[in-house]
Amino acid sequence: MRIQGKKIFTTFFIILITSNAFSQTLPDSITKKIDNIFKEWNTSNSPGCVVGVVKNDSLIYVKGFGMADIEHAFPITPTTIFYMASVSKQFTGYSIVLLARQGKINIDEDIHVYLPWATQFGKRITVRNLLNHTSGIRDNGALAAISGLGINGMLTHDLSLNILKRQRSLNFTPGQQYSYSNSNYILLSEIVETVSGKSFRAFVDSAIFKPLGMTHSRFQDDYTELIQNRAFSYRALDSTHYSNNYQNTYTLGDGGLFTNITDMAKWATNYYSPKAGDSKDIIQLTENGKLNSGKQISYALGIESDLYKGWRVFRHSGANAGYRTNISVLPDLKMGFLVFSNVGNFSSVAKTNEVADLFVIDTLRNETISANAATDSSLAILKDITMLKQVEGNYLSDAGLQLKFSIRNGKFYTEAFGQSYLLIQRQKDTFSLFNDPNIQFYFGKNFDKRKSGVIILPNQEPQSIKKYSTNEVFNDTILKAYTGTYFSTELDCSFKIVLKDHQLLLTNNKYNDANLILVGKDNIIDKSEILSHLKILRNTNNKITGFEVNSGRFMHLKFHKIKSL
Repeated sequence: MRIQGKKIFTTFFIILITSNAFSQTLPDSITKKIDNIFKEWNTSNSPGCVVGVVKNDSLIYVKGFGMADIEHAFPITPTTIFYMASVSKQFTGYSIVLLARQGKINIDEDIHVYLPWATQFGKRITVRNLLNHTSGIRDNGALAAISGLGINGMLTHDLSLNILKRQRSLNFTPGQQYSYSNSNYILLSEIVETVSGKSFRAFVDSAIFKPLGMTHSRFQDDYTELIQNRAFSYRALDSTHYSNNYQNTYTLGDGGLFTNITDMAKWATNYYSPKAGDSKDIIQLTENGKLNSGKQISYALGIESDLYKGWRVFRHSGANAGYRTNISVLPDLKMGFLVFSNVGNFSSVAKTNEVADLFVIDTLRNETISANAATDSSLAILKDITMLKQVEGNYLSDAGLQLKFSIRNGKFYTEAFGQSYLLIQRQKDTFSLFNDPNIQFYFGKNFDKRKSGVIILPNQEPQSIKKYSTNEVFNDTILKAYTGTYFSTELDCSFKIVLKDHQLLLTNNKYNDANLILVGKDNIIDKSEILSHLKILRNTNNKITGFEVNSGRFMHLKFHKIKSL
């Protein structure tokens, strides 16, 4: 009881000193530290960002860095409009919560009650499954990247719905796993329209934006509609040169929100001082999801509900084209941290945390390896690399994730999606990302015989990763059996596998030829990551009948062989 009482007193004391220190204005020393975090973007010839710190009901720090429009020399200011990308999802989740309070939606009801036109997969999918990303429905954007965009080069809401209507199988049984899918929130926006009798845009405006006074916010799926004071989207070519990176996704529910930081500050305060809805609605919005197994996940209803330095935090990030956005709200401190950028190489999450670190005291006082490693990368230096010499190489996960492990300068790295990540040893056979202890790799005993390990990702079941060789040589007779035209009814598109100069190539009329690597007899690696991983399908006579694509946000996507070459 004494320990518990001491903890309660300590927590109260931290809240008290935080409230007193940052009541309305910031000390110059803190302002200068925040300015210093973003100084590299404080120029007139680069994109940049806008930063906000909310305390109670006020923005105690807000400042723009860099340019909203480089060509016309318009700077980023607190009134600049940004595309929020996936930060939009929390408004969709809250719309469902508000409609549920009105008795218009049962969150645990089958989605087909509200969307009778949706594909019947033979398994019950609930509204809650959509909200928690546990439905198993494939991601519309990942599917469109294969099948191609519309003739206007846009991924629109209608195109996304058409793609989803063609799907006939799921990634997994609903509730069995967590897998982030934008499709879930597109379908939720359709449910909002069905049960409210209003357009999604109109409902969010009347139910959320107007009560909060968010007069510069709107959902938009019409790419021809003008947006005044918008920050344009850029791609970094190098440290000083940039190109346009046009937004080509205009869907509702999963994204679609255009707003500025002053409006989003009002939304941040709604988490602890609600004016749109009430405290019961916020509790439901931020309630962690659960898998069928009972395992809790960090994702709630369009927002992540987690801990940051021992404090409750509600957060979500967004990324589309060159937009990088993030919001983190710590309700017990009545604080919010917001960072929005218009250039693709900007890390909004890391920068948000840097700002938050100036204000948030760590109640855990964590002295573990991961805490020390966050400030001292020398702790990642390995004392014994004997076992890891065997681990080095290329790996493929059950879900088609391609990984490469290597030792460089006495440190252990993994590569995925074209990026390299430093690893730190946590136990003899267990490693985690240097900057994220929640992503772990386990290689275990007898690795020399099994040549496999396990990857553990947040909110997901462990996956096996199998080592493979890129040096296997196959003659043309063997390779010829894989050539042919392969068609997917779920995407209405086809690919050819052709043999050219002893090399298998993946080709169609939308993409340049991509080199394929045959792994054993039944796995093909697409190094261009258009299809990523092809699992070969055979009939009882061992004849190739097609392949199945497994690539993160979509699984078990079948292409049937319709012609041999």
